[in-house]
Amino acid sequence: MRFSTLPQWLAWQEKLHFTEIDPGLDRIALVWQNMQGQTKLPFKLVTIAGTNGKGSSVAMTSCILMAAGYKTGTYTSPHLLAYNERIAINGQPCSDQQICDAFARIDEARGDISLTYFEFATLAAAEIFRLEKVDIAVLEVGMGGRLDAVNLFDTDIALITPIGLDHTAWLGDTREKIAYEKAGIIRPMTPVVCSETVPPSSLLEHARKQNAPLYKAGEAYQYSQLNEDSWSWQATGNEARVLPYPALVGDYQIQNAAAVVQVCELLKEQGLTITDTAILNGLKHVNLAGRFQEIKRDNVTLILDVTHNQQGAENLHKLLSQRNCKGKTYAVLAMLKDKDCQSVIQILQKDITHWFFAGLEGDRGMDAESLAAKAISSSELDNYNCYTTVNDAYQHALQKAETDDRILIFGSFHTVEAIMRILPEFDLKNK
Repeated sequence: MRFSTLPQWLAWQEKLHFTEIDPGLDRIALVWQNMQGQTKLPFKLVTIAGTNGKGSSVAMTSCILMAAGYKTGTYTSPHLLAYNERIAINGQPCSDQQICDAFARIDEARGDISLTYFEFATLAAAEIFRLEKVDIAVLEVGMGGRLDAVNLFDTDIALITPIGLDHTAWLGDTREKIAYEKAGIIRPMTPVVCSETVPPSSLLEHARKQNAPLYKAGEAYQYSQLNEDSWSWQATGNEARVLPYPALVGDYQIQNAAAVVQVCELLKEQGLTITDTAILNGLKHVNLAGRFQEIKRDNVTLILDVTHNQQGAENLHKLLSQRNCKGKTYAVLAMLKDKDCQSVIQILQKDITHWFFAGLEGDRGMDAESLAAKAISSSELDNYNCYTTVNDAYQHALQKAETDDRILIFGSFHTVEAIMRILPEFDLKNK
């Protein structure tokens, strides 16, 4: 084995390939073939792509499947506090040893083929799930779909969540172009669920060319809010079912949940046993860190949210408006260079009393001054300060905040991670 610890493996992987992002399936396919793997995995597979709602949809799907009694693997990215979060079985992150062993097998199989950090992770997830004999796995696409490493494996059901503008340098600068990339996860004559009522035509056209049965919101199934505690889901031609709100904040989570229920109905058609009780329990007990996660700090409310694009900011604006706040709202914002910070700030500027801009480390991280300059150019802000680190910005926001105020910490997984690492609510000893 090349390395004995997970941190050693990860540090090496970060520098192994000439670039952090390198879309394409040729290299990873060769390595998987050398590992005697088939693109059709020996367990049921749900693949989830989209711009927003992927993490929530993975969490709800896997929670329902676990409630139904199935050994369930989940592969997600990025992680918040520990790499192991990316590869989990029945909600429990895999151990360092499991991941290191998988890395060693991948390293042996690759020969002189170079792999990215994400490609190593994807192969490790598939290998671990195969060895652990999971019943079903739910895989989250990292970026796009067509050329994403996750798309190496043939899915049994594809789910495509709402599509917005993100990763435009790689995926295109319109919804149509991005949807074409996302639709790449669709397999011939394999069902695809679309959570948007009006998805881009490129997605619909790709499904048609693949002869893939399309289950679109508003057409194959309908959903509606009933009251603060429940909503209804109905497949076309069938009786409506009353379900509890998913245990995730935001009315928009019903859109994600409705698509997940449709996925479960299709899994039932493919032979799985998923009762209404399993769906109910899965929705009631789902948990996902960093999605409008509220934490009380003395008399101030902290809100942790990984939102980093326009569509997510619109959802965040709605949530901030709906949640009663007697005091002021301060924002600690740090983002990556390739994100549309202008749109995010424009959408939220009326919600924020004062901005605390922070820098993020690494080649992709944006420094606070650049973030402020972009904010000023698009929104003419003057209610802000700049700080080198997220922790620095947070400490100054905390000093400024008074009773009943709230501090929104958002803009990236890295932003949320930085604050989680200093909060006592998160036990890092077990991470």
